[in-house]
Amino acid sequence: MTDLNAPAGLAPAHRTQIKDIVCEILELDQDEVTDTSLFDEDHGADSLRAIEILAALERTFKITIDQEELARMTNLDGVYTVVAEAAAR
Repeated sequence: MTDLNAPAGLAPAHRTQIKDIVCEILELDQDEVTDTSLFDEDHGADSLRAIEILAALERTFKITIDQEELARMTNLDGVYTVVAEAAAR
């Protein structure tokens, strides 16, 4: 497994990969999504899209993320944190 948990959080390449996944699932351009923009309020994402993001992250990074973590995955910052924590287990 690749080391997702770099000293300062996720490696820049992994952050980019996560943003790519989120933008593809939410059907948004890269410049429309910031680290703090909210998926539901700012981008109209519903719970099904959130589950799609979770599943894609699990497949891509070969990690397991509990569905309870969806509550923390409201923006890219939250996703980065959840992925880093799941990779560290």
